[in-house]
Amino acid sequence: MDAELLAVGADAPAIDAKAHDGEKISLEKLKGKPVIIYFYPKDDTPGCTIEAQQIRDSYEDLSKTGAVVLGVSSDSNESHSEFAKKYSLPFKLLPDQDHSIAKAFGVTLRGGKAARVTFLIDKQGKIAKVFPKVNPDGHAKELLEALKALPQ
Repeated sequence: MDAELLAVGADAPAIDAKAHDGEKISLEKLKGKPVIIYFYPKDDTPGCTIEAQQIRDSYEDLSKTGAVVLGVSSDSNESHSEFAKKYSLPFKLLPDQDHSIAKAFGVTLRGGKAARVTFLIDKQGKIAKVFPKVNPDGHAKELLEALKALPQ
């Protein structure tokens, strides 16, 4: 059964997680900055790798907007660390082995893996845009356009 994705205008859930690099991430503490939180099925698979590499390649431009990028999958931090190292990913990857982050955002799970969905959270901590069916190829450009469209 498909979950109900958080809608534009909803408050982003209070998520606290330990990223692959050991840093503690709290969405509450990121208020004041736009946040891209992208859900993907699995580390080091073709679509997920394309998506991560294109976000990496656009990371400098994304960062210029002040945005924080967080990738989320049900993989462990050990898997995330290897994935990030292999592809030189400059952003944080969060483990969601119990699916609590996916559930908080209403992301559908299939076979224990999150659907490919991205949320853009504005500086006030509200959902500003939802990408419910992400095509990994070209998604980084969509994210940059959405960030530039946010009110400053």
